[in-house]
Amino acid sequence: MIIIVSKFLIPKGFRGITIFPFVIVYDNNLKQNEVVINHERIHIRQQIELLIVPFFIWYGIEFLIKWYTFKEKNIAYRNISFEREAYQNEKDLAYLKERSFWGFLYFCNNH
Repeated sequence: MIIIVSKFLIPKGFRGITIFPFVIVYDNNLKQNEVVINHERIHIRQQIELLIVPFFIWYGIEFLIKWYTFKEKNIAYRNISFEREAYQNEKDLAYLKERSFWGFLYFCNNH
């Protein structure tokens, strides 16, 4: 995982973005924010499990379906299974040690 700081590569309203093997954060302080980095590490694991390109295809399709369903981009984003897993577990710094393979599948349903 390579952490890059850039205000220009992050969409407005976001703290960071992960594109394996890079984690791009909005400002330098976020590099030391354990919760933000753990959230992005969860995305790294998801991307590796899905062999990177299929992750982004799945993410994009799921976002479009959720956007159509909820009619609101932020609600759609927050309901993507990958984001649901990352947000729900970002504060659990041991999560990745106990997480099952393809753990995001649990979050595909309304849990």
